Amino acid sequence: MNRQQIPVVVLAGFLGSGKTTLLNHLLHHSGGSRIGAIVNDFGSIEIDAMSVAGQLGDSTVSLGNGCLCCAVDASELDEYLERLARPSAGIDVIVIEASGLAEPQELVKMLLASENPHIVYGGLVEVVDAAEFDATRERHPEVDRHLGIADLVVVNKADRVPAEERERVLEIVRGLAGRAAVVSASYGRVDVELFFDRAPVGERVGQLSFDDLREDDHDKPGEHGGHGGHGGHGEHDGHLHSAYESLAFTSDVPMGPRPLMALLDSRPEGLYRIKGYVDFGTADPRNRYEVHAVGRFLRFYPQPWGPGEPRLTQLVLIGSGVDVPALEKELEACREYAPQAADERSMWGVLRYVQEPEEEQEAAEDPAAF
Repeated sequence: MNRQQIPVVVLAGFLGSGKTTLLNHLLHHSGGSRIGAIVNDFGSIEIDAMSVAGQLGDSTVSLGNGCLCCAVDASELDEYLERLARPSAGIDVIVIEASGLAEPQELVKMLLASENPHIVYGGLVEVVDAAEFDATRERHPEVDRHLGIADLVVVNKADRVPAEERERVLEIVRGLAGRAAVVSASYGRVDVELFFDRAPVGERVGQLSFDDLREDDHDKPGEHGGHGGHGGHGEHDGHLHSAYESLAFTSDVPMGPRPLMALLDSRPEGLYRIKGYVDFGTADPRNRYEVHAVGRFLRFYPQPWGPGEPRLTQLVLIGSGVDVPALEKELEACREYAPQAADERSMWGVLRYVQEPEEEQEAAEDPAAF
């Protein structure tokens, strides 16, 4: 049985932006998910904000609530990833909190170059301080470059600035972040679905289940959203959030490889995550394709269809500022109602994002490593 790879999220941002507070929020609201947290700090660690994780020391701390936290040097990253990603640890997501002065691009490169078959790059999350944004850019002009490679940007401490100032900062950040999703938050309170699974409810597809999304559509009064498996998340529980949208897409008609790849290669700004499975029909009748996309990163993992398994495309897409109805129409337009004769060239676009496994046996157990 194929075991899901563990997403590894890099949490970056300059000193005082609120990374530790955000990580603490994730640990408190994991919803039963087990988090491995690697704190890549070379000086003092904000122990008070990390009280949920206990006293951090030089060695791994194992906690009853399932969180594992490590205070590490960058050279130890692979060793700790191996320890946290081993199946017996039962970890669902690993969050690396980078040092406030770290170069996040180097951590991302290390993850993409990792040969560990149990992990998958989960995106670069950049945290910025809304109240100190201008001063931070003046002291650290490299923040513009960091925002340019981020997959998700959290504009934190939004409660500390007037509404017009917050909008000004958000506008600048969106311009610098390009296609990344941008959300605002106070006290690091972001929606945990952007980072990891909630407890399974019903049939599970990728990071969220379709039942989860339907519950979000119907069970939270005051939030915008609707039918068709998509909905939005806005302000709730008294916390400030920028709205983000989710789309659950299912098709019992195979997807055309060429139109789907055209859509994925030009996916809209703010579309942060795509998870699920694709049926390409006659283009590859033997395999379904697990798809994993975060920000600009995209990978497909071919997996043999099981005997009698329903041949469906099932996708969950999450983003900020995404036109969900338009995206759903674009996906529907990728359906291939009149199957074409087998043409291996039609899959070339997909195969660009498939990494061949080193051994056939490994491929049957886990998707290919990077």
